[in-house]
Amino acid sequence: MTTPSVTQVADGTYFVDAGSVNWILLGDGRALTLVDAGYPAHRDAVVASVESIGHRMTDVEAILVTHAHVDHIGSIPALVQQFSTPVLTSDREARHARREYLEQATPAAVARNVWRPGVAGWALHIMRQGGLEKVSVPEARGFGDASPLDLPGRPVPVATPGHTSGHTAYLLPDVGAVVSGDALITGHGTSRREGPQFLLPMFHHDVDAAHRAIGALASSGADVLLPGHGPVYRGSIDEAVERALRSSR
Repeated sequence: MTTPSVTQVADGTYFVDAGSVNWILLGDGRALTLVDAGYPAHRDAVVASVESIGHRMTDVEAILVTHAHVDHIGSIPALVQQFSTPVLTSDREARHARREYLEQATPAAVARNVWRPGVAGWALHIMRQGGLEKVSVPEARGFGDASPLDLPGRPVPVATPGHTSGHTAYLLPDVGAVVSGDALITGHGTSRREGPQFLLPMFHHDVDAAHRAIGALASSGADVLLPGHGPVYRGSIDEAVERALRSSR
C-alpha cells in the first residue's frame, strides 16, 4: 500500500501527498469532505489518510471531485461500494465521471510523447497504480449552482474548464486556500520544473481553454495553493498564475 504523507496546512484542512497524486481532507468537527481520491490502487491509502487525522471513512459526508480522470477518481468506486459515500462535482463533470463521455490522454497520445523526459517512467508508474483501468462513477451527481457548498470546509466551486470540460477548482475562503486540481499544479513526473505550472498539453482536453481558465483563480485572494500534483505552494495565487502562464509561452 502507498503510505500517504498528510500535512495540516490550516485549521481543518489537510493535504495528502500519495507520491504521484494528491487529495485533500476538509474537516468540520467530526464531519469531513474528501476532495479527489487518487488512482484505483489508492483505496487503502485514502482510508489510511482519513484515519491518520483521527477520523473514519463514515465521517466523510461527500467525495468532491475536481475532475474525472482516473488518477483523481480511481479509488472512488471501491469507496462508494463499501461506504455509500455521495460523490459530487460540477454538473458537466458528473457526466464525465459517469462516463457518458471521456476526455483523457489516450495510450496513443502518451506513446507520441514518450521521448519527453520523464514520460516513460511516469507511464510505467501509473500502470502499477491502475492507471489503465476503466473507471466510472455512476453515482456521481452535480452540485448545481450552490456556492458555497453545504459541506465541511464550505468549499466554493470555481469553474476552470480546459483540462476537462467540467473541471472545477475549489476556493476555501475561511483558510485562504485554493484546491486547484489539475488546472494549476506545482510538479509532475513528466516535468523537470518546480513551482506553479501546467501539465503537458497531451493531458488537456482544450489547452487554450485551460490557460484561460486559471484567470479565475487569480482574483481569489488566496495565498495557499493545494494542487492535484506537486507540493503545497504558499504565496500569492495571482503570482502563481502569472508564473504558470509565463512558463507556457
